[in-house]
Amino acid sequence: MNEERKHPNEVPDRSDNHKGFTPVFLISAITIIVFVIGSLVFNESATKLFGATRVWLTTNFDWWFIDITNVLLLFCLFLIFSPLGKVRIGGADATPEYSNLTWFSMLFAAGVGIGLLFFGVLEPVTHFQNPPLGIEKVYETDTVYTAENTPGVTDAKAKAQAAAVMGVASATFHWGLHAWAVYAIVGLALGFFVYNRGMPLTIRSAFYPLLGERIWGWPGHVIDTIAVFASLFGLATSLGLGAQQVTAGLNYLWPSVFSANNTTMVILIALITAAATVSVVTGIEIGIKRLSQFNMIMAFLLLFFIIAVGPKLTIFQNFFSGLGTYLAKIRPLSTWIERPDTGFLHGWT
Repeated sequence: MNEERKHPNEVPDRSDNHKGFTPVFLISAITIIVFVIGSLVFNESATKLFGATRVWLTTNFDWWFIDITNVLLLFCLFLIFSPLGKVRIGGADATPEYSNLTWFSMLFAAGVGIGLLFFGVLEPVTHFQNPPLGIEKVYETDTVYTAENTPGVTDAKAKAQAAAVMGVASATFHWGLHAWAVYAIVGLALGFFVYNRGMPLTIRSAFYPLLGERIWGWPGHVIDTIAVFASLFGLATSLGLGAQQVTAGLNYLWPSVFSANNTTMVILIALITAAATVSVVTGIEIGIKRLSQFNMIMAFLLLFFIIAVGPKLTIFQNFFSGLGTYLAKIRPLSTWIERPDTGFLHGWT
């Protein structure tokens, strides 16, 4: 038991009693190695298996994915407007260690860095071509306007504009309030039990009210192992998409130097992983903080560049129209009942 407590409500840390054998790392490492080797050896079979599993999960559990996220969003709103929202992480006298801008930079870099750069362009364009909620699909012929066909031009432009706005709204839905509600609940649970209850910085700590002292045993090991899988495979997906994007960009700019193949992507992944490792090893104050701030500066420079060289009126018009449509359509987008766009529902949301 850890007798030195920072807060009167601190939960006793009995994790020392189980340090003789902590199987989380060992089980996670072995399972992941077997998974990777099996996927490489049985590439075609693994692709079919994972594809079929994804379709089965999204088809049969679409209601769960959407409803649980709705519940988390409503719970976040409840916490904000209820007296519980006044509880200070770290105790009544705690003060923020970093400025709001620095915190925002670290959350942005850790939460949506690669994904937003990839899907921030891909999603609006994809949903523009195939809008959800039964909005009419835009075909290539619809964007060819001729002076001889004035009524047709008007209809085509109106349809294209509606699809473009819906594309922005759909992407905002996937990266907006619902997505951040999931981040917020996990972060809040960890922050509260670590800094207000003095427990270890692991997912099992958030289950103490449900499992009690059992979190130090096998139930806790299972929870942390699942958390490792969820984190690793989620990061692997984002990292893989980011590596593909960077590889394609380098090949487009310098085709004679960089080939768009797996070798280039593996090298990029190794470099990115090395940079991330250095960032983590050097700690929040040096590595993560500075890298996140640099990342935010580059993101803003990219934003200003796009606004400066792009069609400013169209950018702002579609942005604010898409934001308004997102708020107006958030209810039909966040339900699975009687949806006319099951492909969008299962393939994206």
